[in-house]
Amino acid sequence: MSGIGSLVSDFVISFMWVWSSVLIKIFVHNILGLGHEPSGEIIKCSLSILNMFFFAFLAKITKGGTYNPLTVLSSAISGDFSRFLFTVGARIPAQVVGSIIGVRFILETFPEIGHGPQLNIDIHRGALTEGFLAFAIVTISLGLARKIPGSFFMKTWISSVSKLTLHILGSDLTGGCMNPASVMGWAYARGDHITKEHILVYWLAPVEATLLAVWTVRLIFPQKEEKKTKSD
Repeated sequence: MSGIGSLVSDFVISFMWVWSSVLIKIFVHNILGLGHEPSGEIIKCSLSILNMFFFAFLAKITKGGTYNPLTVLSSAISGDFSRFLFTVGARIPAQVVGSIIGVRFILETFPEIGHGPQLNIDIHRGALTEGFLAFAIVTISLGLARKIPGSFFMKTWISSVSKLTLHILGSDLTGGCMNPASVMGWAYARGDHITKEHILVYWLAPVEATLLAVWTVRLIFPQKEEKKTKSD
């Protein structure tokens, strides 16, 4: 995909992603009227997994368009320096802007929807929580890409269930976001997007965890260069 195409895809998909979670919440709570009942939670989890399959399909047809800076950062680290600069300087900002505009439209349409994920513990435990969640999901995603390179359904199923599980584990602490761009959209709407808590917990910790995850996956699943040289 061209550079402009990647930016447009990231922007649009990030806009759609923040809307999707809100629409699922509205459907379960307001339309079905189930609230926090067990049946409502089951439906919400099922819809969340279907939603992640939909966005995985969008990523496939757009050849890499995504809503999460950690996804593009983990792949950019393994690429050349120009790709890394393009990711950090253009793709991630496009995702952030898409999320910010998406949240703004949400609040104008549904002002009663709430204010998004918030930090409910101290800053240090919050950073550790988001860092652990980011490390886990990036490690799983990179591991799946290397061990199951061709199976779209199996990779998406394992990745979706893993994301949902990690989100539930961290939802009462930090929101279980694992997505700096999405959190930035809500934080910008609240006006606390440049606070120390937001930058440390939702940006610095996940980015550092992503770097550690890439290094860990390289260590556990090394590229088989030796076999290629022997065969040559």
